[in-house]
Amino acid sequence: MAYDSQSRGRQSDDRRRGDGGREGRRGRPNDGRSQHRGGTSTNPRRQGYREDRMSQRLSEPDIPDDVDVNDLDRSVLQDLKVLSKDNAQRVAQHMIMAGTLLEDDPQLALRHARAAKNRAGRVGVVRETNGIVAYHAGEWKEALSELRAARRISGGPGLLAVMADAERGLGRPERALEIGRSPEARELDPDAKRELAIVLAGARHDLGQDEAALATLDRLQPSLESTEPSLARLSYAYADALLRLGRSDEAMQWFEHVAKIDLDGLTDAADRLEELG
Repeated sequence: MAYDSQSRGRQSDDRRRGDGGREGRRGRPNDGRSQHRGGTSTNPRRQGYREDRMSQRLSEPDIPDDVDVNDLDRSVLQDLKVLSKDNAQRVAQHMIMAGTLLEDDPQLALRHARAAKNRAGRVGVVRETNGIVAYHAGEWKEALSELRAARRISGGPGLLAVMADAERGLGRPERALEIGRSPEARELDPDAKRELAIVLAGARHDLGQDEAALATLDRLQPSLESTEPSLARLSYAYADALLRLGRSDEAMQWFEHVAKIDLDGLTDAADRLEELG
């Protein structure tokens, strides 16, 4: 499933264990035995576990008959091969629905993403899907939990910009800045670094540190000569930072630049120019 520019393929975010922090020592899962007096053991799953799982599956959102799993990225389908064939099919269909509904109905998309996670919670890309969709639905805490699980399963730097923005959503800009200082942040590719810088500048604004926000963006050397549409968001953030500092003439120059190169309509630069007269 291809979501957005920060989705799976770019950082290959996921390939480690993802059992919600319930690993045993040295990262190995609990072997299912709890020792008691007399050397007996018991199944650690709580009473009603199977019934809960069945209930979750019965409450899954419907999937249209024409959903084709081959619409998923081949690397995602490869990851799902650890599942039984029928289960992999169902998980893939839920992931496709989550991506399809992401913009128009993020809450329903999240139901599909959760259904996929409930069926395949140890597959990194499935946890990543749940995290991305939860983020779009404004479920910041769930987004963080799922993206962290994806990183535990798969390794790599992860979707740091999304995680940092979720911290901002939870009212914790300081934690967003900590993510920006992490060793993983240095592993990001140029596009991901730009996205993270935009989020970190926003965190600085949250803290009232507008000069620091501009300096954060300055490090990426935005230019009025750039023509790549992929640089539109960085230029927009730079224009906004200038405006917050009262440098409205310069801000207008940058908003005009964004309006020219933002061919995909990712920003509201034209509206901002109109507001500024």
